Amino acid sequence: MADRAFAEERKLFTKAEKIEGTLEVPGDKSISHRALFFGAVARGKTVVKNFLKGEDCLSTLSCLEKLGAEAEFAEDGLVIRGKGFDGLTEPADILYAGNSGTTARLLLGILAGRPFYSVLSGDASLNNRPMARIVEPLEKMGAAFFGRQGNRYLPLSVIGGKLRGIRYEMPVASAQLKSALIFAGLQAEGVTTVIEKAPSRNHTEIMLRQFGGEIAVSGNRIEIPGGQRLQGTSIEVPGDFSSAAFFIAAAVLLKNSRLIIKNVGLNPTRTGLLDVLARMNARVEVVERTEKNGEPAGTLSVKSGELTGTVIEGDIIPRLIDEIPLIALLATQAEGVTVIRDAEELKVKETDRILAVANELSALGAKIEPTGDGMVITGKARLRGGTVDSHGDHRIGMMLSVAALLCDGEVRLKNPGCVAVSYPSFFRDLKRLIR
Repeated sequence: MADRAFAEERKLFTKAEKIEGTLEVPGDKSISHRALFFGAVARGKTVVKNFLKGEDCLSTLSCLEKLGAEAEFAEDGLVIRGKGFDGLTEPADILYAGNSGTTARLLLGILAGRPFYSVLSGDASLNNRPMARIVEPLEKMGAAFFGRQGNRYLPLSVIGGKLRGIRYEMPVASAQLKSALIFAGLQAEGVTTVIEKAPSRNHTEIMLRQFGGEIAVSGNRIEIPGGQRLQGTSIEVPGDFSSAAFFIAAAVLLKNSRLIIKNVGLNPTRTGLLDVLARMNARVEVVERTEKNGEPAGTLSVKSGELTGTVIEGDIIPRLIDEIPLIALLATQAEGVTVIRDAEELKVKETDRILAVANELSALGAKIEPTGDGMVITGKARLRGGTVDSHGDHRIGMMLSVAALLCDGEVRLKNPGCVAVSYPSFFRDLKRLIR
């Protein structure tokens, strides 16, 4: 599966001249999660092609199977046989979400409307990530929760039941919170109205319609009629843009690189990195556009180039939140200073990504100052070898693996196995493209 043989530490690829070739990255993690959830609560057969067999998505699959969902891998993809929301049954064991915040938070929205008792837990990292933002609106809808520090953290006991629609203004831009409320709203009596603080990824809204669901979206206002029945369908998952981003960055940074990335998701709620790269004068072009089940997709052409610093703040942050570690690396090689603001959400990811990025890239010679909501990066740093730590965070681990391609000297990465969360074949694909 993944490179778990390197669970403690591995020597990364040394300084490279360029990367070159054609790549298709694995299926999108966010879309794979949602296809599983919708397939389990719909009626009938759902087939998911190009499903991501990463650890996070397999955590979702495991939880749903404990709730009575039936799924199997076949030649044409992952086959789910759903029995509707009412087909889910009380689990005999703890629902273990592993390291996956998406699994935990979306599942809470489903469990809130089920008339049974369940316990949801995760690994040490997930059990310290905030859950109050999910629990509070679901309690207002009628569900009951019992957990640590006033229901702020996993493990959480859930007693679901009859829900009523509410009007809820989201305090943060969060696709996971929004999606939990959509799943709860589908089971509720009446209409659930969600007001977004800023636009966040809209995969749940798009996919709900693919399963025959009804949802009204107008600006930042979302309305979900309750009592809906969904029907199984076929879903083809595009490549994960967040996984492609590591190779985009490598191709931009290494001189004389030329890279084609095919069949990658291009949902505009996810592609803020492309906007930032355009500002930094990078040479990244969409050369073909397609659509898969309502999701924009296409082919990217990436060439190396000289970068300039920029300021990243405001509404673009949710569109590139997962790519900020990479943007920090890009900024270390850009002309001038790059400032990242309004990214407090990075503090409650798999690790505190603000501190992790600043500390680990600084250990390689970068000039980065962490701030309360982001960082300030001075460009044109000469990176050197050293030992760095992924902190068990897949995006930090992959970013540092790209950084190693720029370093004078050997780079060793602690805890590299975490890349299996979203990209089990990452090191193999990177090795194939290095020249």
